Amino acid sequence: MSFTTLGLSEPLQKAVKEQGYTEPTPIQKQAIPVIIQKKDVLAAAQTGTGKTAGFTLPLLERLAQTEPHMKKQQIRALVLTPTRELAAQVAQSVKLYGKYTPYKSTMIFGGVGINPQLASIRKGVDIVIATPGRLLDIAGQKGIDFSALEVLILDEADRMLDMGFIHDIKKLMKMMPQKKQTLLFSATFSPEIKKLASGLLNHPKTIEVARQNTTAEQISQVVHYVDKHRKKELLSQLIKTKKWEQVLVFTRTKHGANKLTKQLEESGITAAAIHGNKSQGARTKALANFKEGKTRVLVATDIAARGIDIDQLPHVVNYELPNVPEDYVHRIGRTGRAGQSGEAVSLVCVDEHKLLFDIEKLIKSEINKVHIPAFTPDPNIKAEPIQNGRGGGRGKNTKRQGNSGTSHNNSNAGRNSRNRNRNANRSGRDK
Repeated sequence: MSFTTLGLSEPLQKAVKEQGYTEPTPIQKQAIPVIIQKKDVLAAAQTGTGKTAGFTLPLLERLAQTEPHMKKQQIRALVLTPTRELAAQVAQSVKLYGKYTPYKSTMIFGGVGINPQLASIRKGVDIVIATPGRLLDIAGQKGIDFSALEVLILDEADRMLDMGFIHDIKKLMKMMPQKKQTLLFSATFSPEIKKLASGLLNHPKTIEVARQNTTAEQISQVVHYVDKHRKKELLSQLIKTKKWEQVLVFTRTKHGANKLTKQLEESGITAAAIHGNKSQGARTKALANFKEGKTRVLVATDIAARGIDIDQLPHVVNYELPNVPEDYVHRIGRTGRAGQSGEAVSLVCVDEHKLLFDIEKLIKSEINKVHIPAFTPDPNIKAEPIQNGRGGGRGKNTKRQGNSGTSHNNSNAGRNSRNRNRNANRSGRDK
């Protein structure tokens, strides 16, 4: 099957061809024709499956089917994403594939000035790609009109639930017309996602291109047991002896990312950190330098790394295992994309044995353990509770722990829900 058989118009086919693609991925084969037919979609697709093009291409095709008279500040399509980085990735896809179409788009996210974003909408746009918190701010200022909305897309809905965006999303939905096409993309079909879908979608077509919570077969996974205080030493040795030139390293906290970055730099390895406390400009620059090979190691927290799309990224390192097992799948999914091979290495100390057990239970596979004699763990060191990192369950109504290990709900209890959501967004939820 080729893109010419999916019902895409000539301008879109031309843009696809210019990107060097000839055959659609499984998610694209299944989703594109259904979306063009204006049906609601509930899709499960892992990172790196081509899902972004799987909804941007048919979205652009859908807009060509009708030519409504648009009033000031009205938009026709909205894509909601959990992070700024993912919003940028979607916006890039819209720009690439829509280059021969007349449709205009803009990005809306926190961490930058709101006035230029309001101005861009006033100029007139067809497609808005946004994070929920900032979009709710703009809607509260009557800076956007949803009355002509034709298509709503929720991308990586599972992560939006994790990050506490559900209340913002529900508030936004009340401002939108009931008659519209809604597409929900998620890495998994968790019970929480199914519940969300039942309230948003109308007789959706269900698409699933990979088994739930599976890791790509082309990713080589390995665990090295090591004492916590020797992880930095082992990571530096692996990078140098194995001559790794591009490594994405995950830590649980922003402070941990900064500390590790400084330590790597001191050992002669170029590194940069990317997390929610970094300005958007700093994050964009760090990612660009990493992609261009100017920086050897990019140290990231889970939320900041969401949406990072790097072709042929060879190595991912879990410097610290995530508290939430599903995040392991998302992390290592940064490598092994589009059929390429990749390597995922986890440095596991005695405190993390339970986390490793939970990950192996989730992926239904035992990860290969490789012993490095020089880093044999001290058997006398006892496990200690892990205090930092994301806490709470996926989508549970528990107090969510931030990267600092403190609850986002611990200040100004008298604030109303609207302000809590907005402040959480500005302090890190749009990371």
